[in-house]
Amino acid sequence: MKKRKLATALLAAISLQHGALKADEKVELPPMVITGEKIMSEENWLGSGTFLDEKELFESHVSSVNEALRKVTGVFVRDEEGFGIRPNIGIRGMNPFRSTKVSFLEDGLPLNFAPYGDNDIYYHPPVERYDGIEVLKGADMTQYGIQTISGAVNYLTPNVPKKFGGSLGFIGGSRDYLNGHARAGGTVENVGGLNSLGGVMDYLHKEGQGSRDNTFAKIDDVNLKTVLDINSRNKLTLRGDFYQESSQSTFGLTESEYKNFGQFYNPFKNDTFETERWATSATHDLKFNEDVTLSTSFYWSKFNRDWWRQMNQQPTDTNCDTAGGVVGYREQRLSGQAIDVDSCNFTRGRLRSYETWGVAPTLHAKYNLFGVASELDAGFRAHFENQYRVTTDGNAPTHYAASNFVTGERNERYADAYSGFIQNRFILGNWTMTPGVRVESVSYERINKLNGKAGQSDLMEALPSFAMTYSPVNEATLFFGMHRGFAPPRVEDSVYNDGNSVEIQAEKSWNYEVGVKSEPLTGLKTDLTLFHNDFENLTVLGTIGGNDTPVAQGQALFQGIEFMNRLDTAELFNWSHNPYLQVAYTWVPTAKMTSQFRCMPLSDGKVPASCPNGYVYGSKLGNRSPYAPEHLITATVGYSHPIGFDAHFETVFVAEQFGDFMNLESGADHPNGANSAEARSGQYGKIQDYAVVNFASTYKVYDGLNVFVSVKNLLDNQYVVDRVRGILPGSPRLVQAGFKYDF
Repeated sequence: MKKRKLATALLAAISLQHGALKADEKVELPPMVITGEKIMSEENWLGSGTFLDEKELFESHVSSVNEALRKVTGVFVRDEEGFGIRPNIGIRGMNPFRSTKVSFLEDGLPLNFAPYGDNDIYYHPPVERYDGIEVLKGADMTQYGIQTISGAVNYLTPNVPKKFGGSLGFIGGSRDYLNGHARAGGTVENVGGLNSLGGVMDYLHKEGQGSRDNTFAKIDDVNLKTVLDINSRNKLTLRGDFYQESSQSTFGLTESEYKNFGQFYNPFKNDTFETERWATSATHDLKFNEDVTLSTSFYWSKFNRDWWRQMNQQPTDTNCDTAGGVVGYREQRLSGQAIDVDSCNFTRGRLRSYETWGVAPTLHAKYNLFGVASELDAGFRAHFENQYRVTTDGNAPTHYAASNFVTGERNERYADAYSGFIQNRFILGNWTMTPGVRVESVSYERINKLNGKAGQSDLMEALPSFAMTYSPVNEATLFFGMHRGFAPPRVEDSVYNDGNSVEIQAEKSWNYEVGVKSEPLTGLKTDLTLFHNDFENLTVLGTIGGNDTPVAQGQALFQGIEFMNRLDTAELFNWSHNPYLQVAYTWVPTAKMTSQFRCMPLSDGKVPASCPNGYVYGSKLGNRSPYAPEHLITATVGYSHPIGFDAHFETVFVAEQFGDFMNLESGADHPNGANSAEARSGQYGKIQDYAVVNFASTYKVYDGLNVFVSVKNLLDNQYVVDRVRGILPGSPRLVQAGFKYDF
């Protein structure tokens, strides 16, 4: 709708200035700035979605994707280490742990290192190198996969500038925070027989302390992009990325540790997390004519991850008591005594290497069928993943000091996936109707290199969708959509270590939404969406729940309302001053289990002892799903002026949520008793509601130079964000200041 108004204004201005134009007369239009490679125009989205542009990301001075996505309705982002390098993102009530229920894309291509076989988000690029973020939740998911049960996040890399230019930026702050960012690029016309050749390079280095002691992190990211405009019909885009992380990363606290030592306590100074990622992609755009285009992409990435930690999974582990030679080590933690990690002669390395590649051609065509204007989108993707996994135990507090290692796992895992989709948009005046279908075919293989056992598994699913929009006036669009939700199981959930296949199904749901996107007045934008996601098969626990418990599946229902409102009074009243207000509200009144969750049998066919009567301990018909807060609010009030000044306060509210399937009020209510290890572990009980106030301000010193300051958690509230592997606290107050110079 904004684009229509802009086009109308431009035409009117041209008409007034030039009168009736002659056929050969040229008109100088203002330069057009395009931010990122969006999947599609917002006006063409089939259902609900949100676009965060470069301006909003900069003026909010977000330093992590967590800070950016909390502005989006329907999205719950849970912090982990305080640096945003392993975000936990859940959409419409989904458990956010490791973001396993979300599809991640970069310029429309799969981003994660193993989206079919191991969708844990242990790698996430720094948010600063993107110029925009799209979040899609409706029938548009049919085009992109891979996970279609909740939503997709698409990150947009910067476009190559027409003229040479770039930016330099620096931020410093509390908790030893440093952030240096440089970007430069440009385009040369008529070179080497090409219409144009351009490129842009982006480099970022940041480091700092996380939300607790001994959580220092250091990140380097280099991103390259080259565009070869070959001729009027052919364009080639090449991308490359290198990412490296070195950090201290561990798990949470027991109830007594948190009570006795506070939110910053973290004795595990020896835990280290090292990653390295290389990636490249190429996209060829072929324009047959004005109505038909073919875009073909190739992508490849190699990701290595070494995570060494002394307590393997959770506060109730006994690694240090047994292999580490410190009797009573676990009990010290559970009773809230200070521990000496250097006395524990044990460290476990979970060493992973992933290689992923694929090819994806997509056809877009406009045509008329029996007088009805139509748009066809069809595509295919061949995708391949290799995983190489080793788990080894060392006999010292650090792997550097260990003299002996015992290998407990040496696995090779493979996932081959072929998918295709077709959607056709029929345009009938103010109505559009878009039926579609996606087909996913996935095969898995797992080889245990220690015992020589191997196994295979495969699945195929057809995923229909339908969307409809109606625009009775230019200021409003009504929409309805439904699509089949799908998420494939992980390799290790599909094939056991002894080579036997597991009778596990893909996650499946029917997702419905209805809503309105409107701009009733200039300067006022309002979106309202009702959603209903009905799961006939939802996977919980197992390898995605953070504990060594069996994989389980069951039925669940999630439904609620998303509301977004943005008011800019300068546009509304034609002022130069602009007091503004923005609210993103999500209400999820229903997030319940509609069946008990049944544990998958072991490879010998038996039900695990930890699953009484074959069901997840504590799961119950009607209980609320863990980590699904009923209310999420991000409200921003601010003031901006055309001279280049902006200041705003942002309040983020997250309602209470359960940390377990039993919906316990506190760990002391655990059926095993208040003195049990489970009750004291910090993994059970409610997470209380919390509110965080943030402040950001920007001032343009002169054209091209901006200085800014931000305060995260202005009131320095202390709160808990997670209990999956013990208590994790939220970030303390962070003060940051910096500058950005555009040239």
